[in-house]
Amino acid sequence: MKHPLRNILFFVLLQTFAFAQAPAPRTAVVKGRVKDEKGMAVSYATVRLNNTNLATFTESDGTYELKNIPHGHHEIQVTSVEIKARSQKIHVHKPHHDLHFSVTREVRDLNEVQVVQKTEKKEIETQGFAANVIETKAVATRNVQTNELLNRTVGIRVRQNGGLGSAVNYNLNGMSGGSVRIFIEGIPISTYGASFSLNSIPPANIERIEVYKGVIPAHLADDALGGAINVILKKGLSNNLSASVSYGSFNTLQASVSGMYRNASNGFTVKASGFHNYSDNDYEVWGKFVRNILPNGRYDYVRARRFNDAYRSTGGQLEAGFTDVKWADQFLIGYNGSGDYNEIQHGTYMSIPYMGRFSESGAHVLSLNYKKKDLLVKGLELTFSGMSSRRKEVVTDTVRWNYNWFGEQSLGLSGLPILRPAGAQQGAPTINHIRRNVSTARAGINYDFHPNHRLVLNHILYRIDRDEQDFMRSATEREFIGTRDLTKHITSAAYELKAFESKFKGNVFAKYYQQKIERLDPKLVTINGEQTRIEERASSSKNTLGHGAALSYAVIQNLFILASAEKAVRLPSEGEVFGSPGENIVENFGIRPEVSNNLNVGLRGGPFTVGRHKFSFSAAGFIRDTRDKIVRRVNPRLNDAVQTDPFENLGKTKSIGFEAEANYIFANNLNLGLNFSKFNSVFNMRYDPNGREYDYYNKQLPNEPFFTINANAQYGVKNLFVKDALLNIYYGFGFVERFYTTWLDIEDFRTPRQYIQDIGVSYVLPNKKWVISADLKNAFDKQAYDNFAVQKPGRAFYLKLNYTINHY
Repeated sequence: MKHPLRNILFFVLLQTFAFAQAPAPRTAVVKGRVKDEKGMAVSYATVRLNNTNLATFTESDGTYELKNIPHGHHEIQVTSVEIKARSQKIHVHKPHHDLHFSVTREVRDLNEVQVVQKTEKKEIETQGFAANVIETKAVATRNVQTNELLNRTVGIRVRQNGGLGSAVNYNLNGMSGGSVRIFIEGIPISTYGASFSLNSIPPANIERIEVYKGVIPAHLADDALGGAINVILKKGLSNNLSASVSYGSFNTLQASVSGMYRNASNGFTVKASGFHNYSDNDYEVWGKFVRNILPNGRYDYVRARRFNDAYRSTGGQLEAGFTDVKWADQFLIGYNGSGDYNEIQHGTYMSIPYMGRFSESGAHVLSLNYKKKDLLVKGLELTFSGMSSRRKEVVTDTVRWNYNWFGEQSLGLSGLPILRPAGAQQGAPTINHIRRNVSTARAGINYDFHPNHRLVLNHILYRIDRDEQDFMRSATEREFIGTRDLTKHITSAAYELKAFESKFKGNVFAKYYQQKIERLDPKLVTINGEQTRIEERASSSKNTLGHGAALSYAVIQNLFILASAEKAVRLPSEGEVFGSPGENIVENFGIRPEVSNNLNVGLRGGPFTVGRHKFSFSAAGFIRDTRDKIVRRVNPRLNDAVQTDPFENLGKTKSIGFEAEANYIFANNLNLGLNFSKFNSVFNMRYDPNGREYDYYNKQLPNEPFFTINANAQYGVKNLFVKDALLNIYYGFGFVERFYTTWLDIEDFRTPRQYIQDIGVSYVLPNKKWVISADLKNAFDKQAYDNFAVQKPGRAFYLKLNYTINHY
């Protein structure tokens, strides 16, 4: 077909007209709050529409929301093991109703409690996509970062170059780096700048984290070829204020505060939050990757503390507007500001430590978010998010001496200090100012033209204008400022179907990708003895089409067969094309898009309840057949004075693997979980253009952990010391199989097996306002490695206090 996108849109419109005559029942949303006789919130109570399967739980502040309630006369009931059941009748005749409950608490001994509910988590995980939903209620008060939650999830490996604030990327079933995209409410997190990351968002502010592997639904509308992580923030409409502070090893301080106010009469809403993180990151490193080079050239393997690795980030967000009003479910104008300071301890590898190399960055982001259900016609939902950000980054490197792992100047045979070859820690001296103007806009339409049929149309625009100016250059050279521009458009359309009483779910979609890159470098050249300014320009445009489908079928209740497939496309990111000096990444303007045929097939069961026992499980196999895979160049010369490498296209690769997860709960008190992921990701191109067989054909890709295991346990003790108090005890175990960090099968380039164990406790006071938690991470001080064998922190202890006020 000459115009595939036009044909897809024609098909979508045809389906719309075909089903337009089918009358859609009018539905409404009922929300409110459940309180006891003392005015205290009743959390985790079941709110059910009688004689239907529509139900939900109350939140920790007692609020609830029931959706898709048909117009008419109904009865809504609230039940819980700690209250007397209460019912109220309601006449549903408008889009939104408020219904509050006042209940009486009572103590009852029950042999069994069974609640059947279609939660948001289960709804997402049974749509056919290879998806996991991480809920944060159980860990919101612990000293656990968002990335740690992800790292414990099946099929996910969080790759971090050291301690707090170091560069992070994510591996999902063999796909990593820019192949995995991070979103906050569907907006790429890159819009916020390097000073704002997932760890900047306390788990207490997160409702859930949606993880999609290999096949990405159309509503995210991005080029996330390997997977997507979408953070959904809490949207409770109660007035609340919460704060937390944590302090621990390596002089690590983390604090956050968040609050919300909503005027019930007119819907005026204000949300605010702030965070501050700091760490010296002076943890010990040792082993075969940590060595000083003696004057005679020999290696002296040492145990030392990192000395140039401090990190600090501070930021806040303010949103104001209206929620749950007639003309908008949400209309918020916001500002997000953040900044950080990050010392850089070494280059790609740990072989040569740095002194005095650091980066500073800041971002100012303005946003507009709008959402409205039943816009103009019943079943039509519109969402729009627009952001404009100004980001600045400065990379400073002016120290000329060579240093060893004790933070001392390295000495030569003459006894004099050794100078760095190019005059600074990483190449030539630099004070490089990088400015970025970033614009992001996402618009989406969902049209439920029939209870079992939905159309989805989404478009995302991402534009970045970037320029650099190095203040260590001469005054004349500083007048010549190069610019880098990247513009990306992605349009997606999908059709969703439910059939056979919702036992079967289908989703077919298509995505159209467009990217334009422009580069301008002014230079001063000498022509016929005269200096002349010239402008070197380069540009490229790329566009391609992707498509896919996801299917799900309920064999029996709570047992689902899932399958999904996609021809996925990833366009190279700004950092991969233009480089990132703060991360030692150099430019590669000629890098090509990455294309992969992804397939997932799996089984998901549960939760199944037998008496006081509840269990669930999942298992899946996957294939990732990739062309022009984008990876960081692997350089085996660990002692190179300059450790900067570009991203490049590797060629063809194939990843085949399997993952599984099981969870068990006893008496809602003991929780056990176990998951593992194993895959074989190999270089899949046999011959070069000259017909010679590649040395690395069918060989495991380096620098990729390919076998991981996670286990966790949690046990609760009620009424400890005082009535209504709760003590929770946690244990976590993580295993990572050893892997090579370069193509060379040399033991010096291979990480050891990793066995990491964490222990934690938290104590909830009776008033539920104060929570105290303590965590011992990497309890047995084992070596932990990640990207290019960079060692992560050993044993660390943290203490955290949480304070929450609801309904102030």
